[in-house]
Amino acid sequence: MTTIVFLHAHPDDEASQTAGAMARAAAEGSRVVTVFATGGEHGELPAAGLPEGETLTDWRRREAQASAEVLGVQRVAWLGYRDSGMTGWEQNSHAGAFHSADLDEAAGRLAAVLDEEDADVLVGYDWHGGYGHPDHVRVHAVVHRAAELAGRRPRLLESTMNRDQVRRWYEQAVAAGQQETSFDPDRPMDDGNPLGTPEDEIHWRVDVTGYLAQRRAALEAHRSQATDIEGMLGMPEEFFTAFFGFEHYIEPGREPGMQEGWPFGA
Repeated sequence: MTTIVFLHAHPDDEASQTAGAMARAAAEGSRVVTVFATGGEHGELPAAGLPEGETLTDWRRREAQASAEVLGVQRVAWLGYRDSGMTGWEQNSHAGAFHSADLDEAAGRLAAVLDEEDADVLVGYDWHGGYGHPDHVRVHAVVHRAAELAGRRPRLLESTMNRDQVRRWYEQAVAAGQQETSFDPDRPMDDGNPLGTPEDEIHWRVDVTGYLAQRRAALEAHRSQATDIEGMLGMPEEFFTAFFGFEHYIEPGREPGMQEGWPFGA
């Protein structure tokens, strides 16, 4: 049995980024573990507010557990850091913020999970976290260091978005009159870099079209984060399938060239 550990920055990132692979891996008999770096303290409050005495972190932890259950994730773990907010926020440097955490300390916490699980595969993000969020960028550094610190080095994969495919979709939508021309898929994101990764730098295109129902359910579990989640769930079915039916991964050290396959074996 292959054991796969996914590190995500905040609760709900797993639903939007790697939920298809997580559900597929679990369905095919792998042990799937999700680790969250932070509690998502700077996320949105649920529409009805929080119950008396409950924090947003409490709420989002329950949502993460509900997402894990529909995806077949066997364990949810937490590194215990705080959400750092977006680039340039003063919270980036607050005590306990993931962005400013000591690299070896944070990686050591993750490596402890890897050792407990005897993990075969570790999944993080590309070098700029997909869109430049400070916590996502930190995930990249932490998974690389944790792989070095683990007692048995796992296979390392980086979740990313195919920038060229997003551009093609956008151009098709504009041509069909379904998208305003003011959107630019190559515009700078939170850290000044464009979204995702160019296609020629990606190694794996993973077919998860058979697990779109599980992804929808995982997104539904994070309904408190209405701005992003409702936008995703509100996509027309054909757009949802096109956007979420395939996931893309970089495998550091692998020869260039994207191929369709399943990189999550040991």
